[in-house]
Amino acid sequence: MTNVRDYLKKKKEREAEKPKINYRERIKSHKFTIFYRAVLIVVLIAAVIAAFYIQWNNKIYTQAVEISSVEINVTQDSRLLPFAGHLLTYSKDGAGCMDIKGKAVWNQTFEMQNPIVDICQNVVAIGDYNGRNIYVMDTSGVMGSITVNKPMRDFCVSSKGVVAAVLDDTDTTWIYLYDSQGKELAYFRTTMKDSGYPVDVAISPNGTIVCVSYLFVDSGRMKSSVAFYNFGDVGQNSTNNYASGYDYLDTVVPYARFLDNRSSFAVADNRIMLYGGAQKPVIVLESLIDESVQSVYYGGDYVGLVFNDTEGVSRYRMDVYHKSGQPELKQSIYFDIEYSDIIFHEDQIIIYNETECCIYKSNGTEKYSGSFDKTTLVLIPQSTPYRYMLVTPDSIDTIELQ
Repeated sequence: MTNVRDYLKKKKEREAEKPKINYRERIKSHKFTIFYRAVLIVVLIAAVIAAFYIQWNNKIYTQAVEISSVEINVTQDSRLLPFAGHLLTYSKDGAGCMDIKGKAVWNQTFEMQNPIVDICQNVVAIGDYNGRNIYVMDTSGVMGSITVNKPMRDFCVSSKGVVAAVLDDTDTTWIYLYDSQGKELAYFRTTMKDSGYPVDVAISPNGTIVCVSYLFVDSGRMKSSVAFYNFGDVGQNSTNNYASGYDYLDTVVPYARFLDNRSSFAVADNRIMLYGGAQKPVIVLESLIDESVQSVYYGGDYVGLVFNDTEGVSRYRMDVYHKSGQPELKQSIYFDIEYSDIIFHEDQIIIYNETECCIYKSNGTEKYSGSFDKTTLVLIPQSTPYRYMLVTPDSIDTIELQ
């Protein structure tokens, strides 16, 4: 018969011989197990998302499906323009804005002989060449109007509603800045003797920097100058708010624009210039051109110059430059259709006319090539990727690529 005391003693000895359980280590091991499982799940989800993205990014669209259509009535003498996802219509008698459903957002009546339009993001300015009035609107309605005291030769508008207007005088050309209500903000004068004649003017989206392209004669030779004026805090201590500028001999610079508050560009008859800087723009690229530029288009981060293709690959070639000026980001896109407009929208380059459309990525990859079922006057990209608003003579159609 086993002694109870001996039994308990041996039991205690057996339990002492068992390995002790380290609960701290077990908890730590359990946490690591959960962590590794979570990491594995995240990696698997990321891999699935990456696979879907690569498939979507490389997808070639083969058809355009109409998902809605509404009837509209546009007068025959009206001109049509894309306007921040809306449709802008204007003529000598007035202007209007429609949404994607064909509903009128606003209307503005006026009388102009030769209306000119400038759009910056969701703000548009409409004025009369050689006239005295400029109307400023956004996608919500009329912001205000501006009355100038001299004949107007040109103007541009910022996304804040600030307008830079080129006004002609007898021996002097003035450049005035106004807010959307017509309040005078600043001005400076130019003369042929001192700076030259302003060929083109542009303003940054925030209304702070004004770029002016001048043309003048220096010692019997034609010369152009691209000048930047800063009307923010940085430019207050500079004479005439002058920030920076560049001269180009034997060159005409008829075109200058801003891509954003830090990036701008100018196109001459023999070169393209890209500038960078929010306060005192500096040149980041100057590339010579030995061909005749047919058209200039821009949007987002890119500028496109269209040429006749002399190599025989296609009818046209468009050289696309990135705003950074990095040569390795430059792409050439070859296409055959006669284009009525080219749109840079996000990473898409849309080339179209009344009956045909080609869509490329900024790296030159073709995403879609097809024809329209109806005569298309204006194509307007929508916020949903590869969805577009098509304006025909009697309807607004929404299509989606598939």
